Amino acid sequence: MLKEERLEYILKKLQTDHKVLQAELSSDLQVSEDTVRRDLESLAQNGQLIKVRGGAIPHSPNPYSFKERIQYHEEDKKHIATKALSFLRNGQTIMLDGGTSTLMLAKLIPANLHLTVITNSVPIVSQLMDHPGIELIFTGGLIGKNSQTSGGMDTIRMLEKLRADICFLGICSLHPVAGVTGLDLGEADVKSVMVESANKAIALATSDKMGTAEPFKVCDITGLDTIITDNPDLPSLKPYINLGIQVI
Repeated sequence: MLKEERLEYILKKLQTDHKVLQAELSSDLQVSEDTVRRDLESLAQNGQLIKVRGGAIPHSPNPYSFKERIQYHEEDKKHIATKALSFLRNGQTIMLDGGTSTLMLAKLIPANLHLTVITNSVPIVSQLMDHPGIELIFTGGLIGKNSQTSGGMDTIRMLEKLRADICFLGICSLHPVAGVTGLDLGEADVKSVMVESANKAIALATSDKMGTAEPFKVCDITGLDTIITDNPDLPSLKPYINLGIQVI
């Protein structure tokens, strides 16, 4: 089998199974695992998959820019955000990252709820500016026009001085082995500090993000306490449940 045919087979299998294993591919393609490893490396270098130990997994299907993402799976995000409201109590301090799911949560916070909200998201600041019960803390720093979030060392230093009851994370990619990952190193660094600065970390993730990965790590999957998703009954969520993570 020609290399191009092997690569096409690998990509089709990845699309169907949402993962590929080197040993299985070696058997299916009748080539050595070293050959499979080189094929996976070639596809990874072209941005067509993410290599993990023993195989590969797909990239997140999520669009990169905030403007593109804001209308992506909008109803699913509203469903997720509605479930997230049940974790909110008067007097809490919460962190909201720059995700579109966390923006949806901000939009749904009842007017009679009193919270302190820490965020690096310009749209969330704008959304909550006139909320009568919210004390708002913006982390400052350099604002990325694509993500509409602040980042860099000023943001990280600010977050390191703060403590929250809950950190709500919008998710780019979620995988039981690769953990929580993202497309941008700076954004991943900020999210990582947010997780470390909160007593509880809750991921807001549409089901298409499950089993995917990107290059930059936010935290291990065990860094999450809860995953809120639009379809908690999916079989692909069992590995997370087996790790002791609440899935709703």
